[in-house]
Amino acid sequence: MSLPSTFPVRRLAVVLLLTLLILTIPPAWAGSSVAVATYEGVINPVTAEYLHDALAFAETVGAQALVVQLDTPGGLDTSMRLIIKDFTGSSLPVVVYVSPSGGRAASAGVFITLAAHLAAMAPGTNIGAAHPVAMGGGEMDKTMKEKVENDSVAYIKSLAEQRGRNVAWAEDAVRKSVSVTEKEALKLKIIDLIAEDLNGLLETLDGRTVVMGTGSIVLKTKGVAIREFPMGWRLEMLKALSDPNIAYVLMTIGMIGLLAELYNPGAILPGIVGAISLILAFYSFQSLPVNYAGVLLFLLGVVLFILEVSVTSYGLLAIGGVISMLLGSLMLIKGEAPFLQISWTVILPVVALAAGFSLFVVGMGIRAMRRRPLTGSEGMVGLVGVAKTNLAPQGKILVRGELWDAISEQPLQPGDHAEVTRIEGLKLYVKPAPPKGDA
Repeated sequence: MSLPSTFPVRRLAVVLLLTLLILTIPPAWAGSSVAVATYEGVINPVTAEYLHDALAFAETVGAQALVVQLDTPGGLDTSMRLIIKDFTGSSLPVVVYVSPSGGRAASAGVFITLAAHLAAMAPGTNIGAAHPVAMGGGEMDKTMKEKVENDSVAYIKSLAEQRGRNVAWAEDAVRKSVSVTEKEALKLKIIDLIAEDLNGLLETLDGRTVVMGTGSIVLKTKGVAIREFPMGWRLEMLKALSDPNIAYVLMTIGMIGLLAELYNPGAILPGIVGAISLILAFYSFQSLPVNYAGVLLFLLGVVLFILEVSVTSYGLLAIGGVISMLLGSLMLIKGEAPFLQISWTVILPVVALAAGFSLFVVGMGIRAMRRRPLTGSEGMVGLVGVAKTNLAPQGKILVRGELWDAISEQPLQPGDHAEVTRIEGLKLYVKPAPPKGDA
């Protein structure tokens, strides 16, 4: 009789043992795949978040390595350092692959490439020009420029030494802004290999030994599964918002929309669109070196356009508005880097459209507020009617097809025209008037 009592216990032990084996034995694809993250554009907080998530994804799926396909003109120092911290603290190898052909790893991209465990480039790409630029507006003074440059040199030298790459060239990339092709980079031991495409890269990486903090790892990447890690719609949207041209357009729409709503209360739509656009513009400005004097000049330009509608200035306010908006646009983004500048092909159409929209829409709102009321008691004042009885001083008058009790300042005969001067309750006060309008 002991079998029935012990059988459930034995069955439970077998189930627990099988569960333990399932949890401890890696899946069939573990270690036989490579995660791939592709990024093209300026290095900013969105980049840092995306590559951080890509590393977490690669570790979660048990990938052998993370391949980062990179094409960048550079970007923000703070975001670059966050990315490098993730790379150096990674538990799996990170391979930076500068691609596609025609791509580059410039400025912050040089630091990121040198920080990778393995660096590769596609034919027709280049790397270099890592000299720091002023992000605070205007030129840095000599002392500050020297401090920033020395800090960048020390950082890039430490990265090159850690990965066994050309330290002298790394220093020249910062101090002299040197740039080289993929073949020169391989010859100078800046990168580890050249690959035509991603599949060629994985075949070349096969059998390479990567030294990690916990020991050496031999890559087995030939024929492995490629697990793409897309950016996702949220990060794609935030990346687009980080573009200075997009931020500029959003700020313009936001300011004009809110001012149009203030000058034409009740329109609702301009206020909603303006508020949303302005909030999105402020988000964009978080990742851009914004000069708020430029913002104020731009706002002043919009205000001058609105004043042109309500104040007779013979075009002087409109001219001042154009000049103010142009100066504000030029001063809006601080920084010497080309990728931080607002394009003239965006500035000129935006200023022209902003001027036209402000003068037209806000002007319509102001004219509507000044227009004489057409309904209610206020709408009756100034209308001309026809006397239907003698008014001496009281009688009847026909106005807009309606018969009213009226009091006249002077006697009126039936058929005489009278202009309404005021209304009290249901009684009109009129005065003689020449014939005009329809009674």
